[in-house]
Amino acid sequence: MSKVRIGFIGTGGIAGLHAKQLQELTEDAAIVAIADPNEESRQRFLANNPALAQVAQFADHIEMLDGAELDAVVICSPHTLHFAQAADVLRAGLHVLIEKPMTCSSAEAEELLRIAELSGKIMQVSYQRHFQPEFLFIKEAIDGGLIGKLTSVTASLYQGWAQGGKNSWRKNPALSGGGMLMDSGSHIVDVLLWTTGLTPSEVFTVIHQQQTPVEIDSFTSIRFAEGAVAGLNIIGHAPCWHETYAFCGETGGIFYDNGQITIRRLREEHVVPELPQQTTNQDKSFIDAVLGRREVAVSGEFALKVVKLTETIYQAGQYSPIPVTN
Repeated sequence: MSKVRIGFIGTGGIAGLHAKQLQELTEDAAIVAIADPNEESRQRFLANNPALAQVAQFADHIEMLDGAELDAVVICSPHTLHFAQAADVLRAGLHVLIEKPMTCSSAEAEELLRIAELSGKIMQVSYQRHFQPEFLFIKEAIDGGLIGKLTSVTASLYQGWAQGGKNSWRKNPALSGGGMLMDSGSHIVDVLLWTTGLTPSEVFTVIHQQQTPVEIDSFTSIRFAEGAVAGLNIIGHAPCWHETYAFCGETGGIFYDNGQITIRRLREEHVVPELPQQTTNQDKSFIDAVLGRREVAVSGEFALKVVKLTETIYQAGQYSPIPVTN
C-alpha cells in the first residue's frame, strides 16, 4: 500500500482537525470520500478544506463503504453511533480510527473488540493526549518511579460546556450517550488511567444535571486496587477551559496546570522539566500503524478501560444521596 485512502464518517467539528492532520501526510494518506447525512455539514467541511473539493460525497456511510475505494475510515460522528459505524467499517475489511469515546457501553466495546479481531484490521481510538509531550513525560515519570509509588491523583476539567448550544446533539442522550463526562471528560478519564496504569476497584459519584437532559457536573472518588485513591472532577458549567492534575507519590509530586508541569519534593525547590517537541499525533500514528511502521498507539483494549470506568461512574451516580447529619 503506497498511500492510505481514507473516508470520513461525520464531518462536524472534530473532523476538521483530522482533515488538517491527514492532509499534512501528503506521501502517506489521501482523503477520498466523506459521508454525513447533513448536507450543510458536508459543504461546510469542504469549504474549510478547499483541497478536498472533489472528493466523493455520500449521505449514508454504507453507500460510501460500498461505493468508494477505501483502505481506512475516520469516524467523527455522535457517540452513540460509533459502535454500529465502526462495526460496519471493520466488516467491510477496512481499518478504523474512532473518535472518543470508543463506544457508550462496555458491552458494545467488548463486541467491537471481537469484530476487530475477526476482521484482522487495525482499530485505534483518538485520544490525542497520548501524543502530547506533557502527558508522555508524566507517564514515563510515573512508570520510572520519579515520585515513588502513587498515593493519590486529582484530575479536574472545567469547561463552559453547559453554555453551548441547547439544540446540540451533545445534550441529546440518544446521540451523546451522556453529558460532559462522556464528551470532554473522556479525555480526563483517559489520562487518569493511561498515565498511572492503576486499576479502579471502588467508585462513589455525585452528579448534577443543571436542569438539562444530561449530566453537567460530576465529582467522583475512586479507590484503586493498587492502594492509591483519586478524585475525578468534571465540571461542565464553568467560565473557561481549565485542566489540572496532581499526581502525588511517596517521594514527590507531579503537578500539571493547563500545559505547565512542575515537579515538587518536600522542602525542596520545584523543578520545571524541559519537554521535547511533539513528533506525531492521533492521525499520523494511525496511518503509521496501517502502513506497518508502528504498533497501534491507543488500542481498543485500552479504550475499553475508559468505557468501563465511565460506565461505572454513571451507575454510581444513580445511587440515592445519603443525608449528612450534623
